[in-house]
Amino acid sequence: MRFWDSSALVPLIIQETSTNAQRQLLVQDQDIAFWWGSETECHSALNRRFRDGSLSIDELQYSRRLLREVLARSLEIIPTGALKASACRLLAVHPLRAADALQLAASLEWVQGNPINREIVCLDERLRQAAKQEGFTVLPT
Repeated sequence: MRFWDSSALVPLIIQETSTNAQRQLLVQDQDIAFWWGSETECHSALNRRFRDGSLSIDELQYSRRLLREVLARSLEIIPTGALKASACRLLAVHPLRAADALQLAASLEWVQGNPINREIVCLDERLRQAAKQEGFTVLPT
């Protein structure tokens, strides 16, 4: 199982330059853990692309269904007090935005604080760097 942040989930459901690489990672390991807020972030990305004309209404509806299917068979890391406290610590240590700190805190909760030899799939450069510093193996390499 790997932790997937929303920047890595979006290319699974709509065509982007990284789609083939992301889908290959999913073929290698189909078990996904994700932060509970990722669904909202993915919907934001989909709707943004619809509004800018990158997705048709049919593509938007299909992508929404695909997102539901992917997340339905995945492990959702729910918000807890400990997760919020961890995110606050991460904000003090790394140059992250709040949502990225929550993503990273969720991934740390998923591995019970031990990220060594655990993988996170992420395309956001700031989050990638912070995850590496916390001890994760970050994919794609």
